[in-house]
Amino acid sequence: MKTILLSLLAVVVMSTVAFAQQDKSKRASPPDSTMVTTKDGVTIDIHYSKPSLKGREIGVEIAPFGKVWRTGANEATTFEVNEDVLVQGQPLAAGKYSLYSIPGEKKVTLIFNKVWDQWGTRYDESKDALRVDATPSEAGDSVEQFAITADKDGMVTLRWGVYTVPFSVVAQ
Repeated sequence: MKTILLSLLAVVVMSTVAFAQQDKSKRASPPDSTMVTTKDGVTIDIHYSKPSLKGREIGVEIAPFGKVWRTGANEATTFEVNEDVLVQGQPLAAGKYSLYSIPGEKKVTLIFNKVWDQWGTRYDESKDALRVDATPSEAGDSVEQFAITADKDGMVTLRWGVYTVPFSVVAQ
């Protein structure tokens, strides 16, 4: 009887630990999302994780300039649209994509990749659906945690530290 109780207790403890590990809100870079239906009827749905600066310098110690970055943390950031769109004036078919970027001081390249269901560091350039450029600017006040917003005009904005990177998404 004692063995059965100990075994049962072990199963309960292991189940609790496994559940806690699956709770993504407890991560250092917790998940977040933004969803909007634009004035022209496009639904934009973005899911990402929010890394923090923690005293690191963007472009140097985190999201290094000139290198592919997963545009968030943990799993690949997903970008989904319900109809064909123009991103920064370039066509992107309706569907779900991973969103990567190549940060830079004067230009940020946004990458929409066909493989979305993966860990964020598993980028394969041969699966790119679209690459477009956006112009970063400094916003003045610093934001500790990375954030993505989208508005009814189809303006999607990446915001982190003092940097803001807006890009447009409109119906085709």
